[in-house]
Amino acid sequence: MTSTTAQSTLALSQASGDDLDAVMSIMNTAFDTQFGEAWTRAQCAGILPMSGVRLTLARLEGRPIGFSLMRHVADEAELLLIAVAPESRGTGVGSALLVRFVEDAATAGASRLHLEVRDGNEAVNLYDRHCFKIEGRRTKYYRGQDGRQFDALTMVRFL
Repeated sequence: MTSTTAQSTLALSQASGDDLDAVMSIMNTAFDTQFGEAWTRAQCAGILPMSGVRLTLARLEGRPIGFSLMRHVADEAELLLIAVAPESRGTGVGSALLVRFVEDAATAGASRLHLEVRDGNEAVNLYDRHCFKIEGRRTKYYRGQDGRQFDALTMVRFL
């Protein structure tokens, strides 16, 4: 998928372990450490070789600015991570990555999509705009560096 605006081109492509430096750079700026949502490099590297896992990297004029990580098992797909560099938020990158997730999941045969997001995260609005609905709540799921705990919302979309 390539989207062109008046001044720039956004390209989404399948990524691999070779792209982990870019992924970690985005992750380190996109996720606020107070919420404990970011994954470590080891967690990312460990899941990439697993069956049904796909990493998508968003680049603007060749520069990595966002990514998503998904897993497909049987007739379900899960959005494990999605992140956009702070300076690129509000430009449609998150929507483009989410649309790609839905498309990839449908192509893989998924009929149920799900994700988890911290209650209060602005991304809930993005998911809602893309027809994900809140299905449940996991109390005190996230633990920030300061020990504070935050609920997670589970959201689903059926294809």
